[in-house]
Amino acid sequence: MTNIEENIQDNTNSNSPSGVRGSSPSGAGGTKKSAKILVFSTEKISDPAIDMAGLLKLHYPPTVYTISIPCSSGIKPSWILYAYEKGFDGVFIAADGSDCVFGESCTEKTGNLVSKTHNLMKEKELDPARLRMAAICSVCSESFVKQMRNFNDYLLKTRNA
Repeated sequence: MTNIEENIQDNTNSNSPSGVRGSSPSGAGGTKKSAKILVFSTEKISDPAIDMAGLLKLHYPPTVYTISIPCSSGIKPSWILYAYEKGFDGVFIAADGSDCVFGESCTEKTGNLVSKTHNLMKEKELDPARLRMAAICSVCSESFVKQMRNFNDYLLKTRNA
């Protein structure tokens, strides 16, 4: 089991995930049902935006779990599939985009790994739309929150369909 798989496993065993940042239940007078979303975020680019969302008290679903990685192009399709095996409803890659410190080919490599994973998901009869990717810059907290809310809504609709 890799360190990433151990982090995924830890997040599936926890009622109060250590990876949740800045989230709180939404909805007046109670909690709104939320999909379980695993976010791969990058240490230098998207992590600061996610941290800032918490500092600004921007609310997104409380069942968003994050795992920090150095570069989004280093994600393995097997990690994504493992997350689904462990009960995650969706996986979101908060990609570096053109800001990656490891090279200009990050966007292309990350896109290729998403495409490959979508094909593997189809083979396993998983909806490829349960995997999303967007470039999240270091100050894009509101964009991250919007992505999480929209992804959560989509996952809830398709789960209940």
